[in-house]
Amino acid sequence: MPATALALALAAAAVHASWNILIARAGDPEAAGAAATLIGAAVFAPVAALAWHVESSALPYIGASALAELTYFALLAGAYRRYDLSVVYPIARGAAPVLVLVVAVVATSAQPSALEVVGVAVVAVGIMLVRGVHVGADRAAPAMALGVAACIATYTVIDKSGLHHASAIPYLELTLTTSGVLYATGLAAVRGRDVVRSGFTRWAAGAGVGMFVAYALVLVALRLAPAASVAAVRETSVVMATVLAAAFLHEPVSRGRAAGSVLVAAGIVALALA
Repeated sequence: MPATALALALAAAAVHASWNILIARAGDPEAAGAAATLIGAAVFAPVAALAWHVESSALPYIGASALAELTYFALLAGAYRRYDLSVVYPIARGAAPVLVLVVAVVATSAQPSALEVVGVAVVAVGIMLVRGVHVGADRAAPAMALGVAACIATYTVIDKSGLHHASAIPYLELTLTTSGVLYATGLAAVRGRDVVRSGFTRWAAGAGVGMFVAYALVLVALRLAPAASVAAVRETSVVMATVLAAAFLHEPVSRGRAAGSVLVAAGIVALALA
């Protein structure tokens, strides 16, 4: 893997972990999440316009992906409001590729490779450590994180087909704009417009820009290195997010939880390289 691609993939991982930290540390993660999607879409609209290529056949995929991302943002922000990011993030990121693999195996009747089986097993052990293996460990946080993972897996499968009909950045722009508007509208209807307005903070602005920057860095890295290698390095964000959660959110990251996040990342790497 070229050094430049490695640096870009690591930067993408750091940015992705960082924007999640910004959402989690906001006073109201749900309001911040709604604002962040709108800010990010607004900032990168000129870039999307310059790279515009969206066929009409892409619209159903964009609509379906936007609904999946709407659910993703709602669950993610809700999870960050209630539970530690160092629990939610590793489980959500680790379980998502496992779910994608399961869907692929069921849909095509293909046999998973030995490396894929190992990857799934390592992710499972890592999730157990992140959750906590003691009797009575909280089940609500992992359950919510698995819901987030299901959303990630859903829009990943949709986008894989949708991107055959549109350029990547305009596709992302339309998807996030749609999901952001729907999320903000729904949040305003449930909690009032003042709640949405309060979400427009420096934390939300940083998170919104980070969403697009992380994606753009991955796109550039993919031009320089194989997708599997880029995806594997990108998932070091699981470990980065856990470290940042301890440092900036002052979460009680135990040795078991830290080790679990490392195992989750290792399992995802195995799945990416399989």
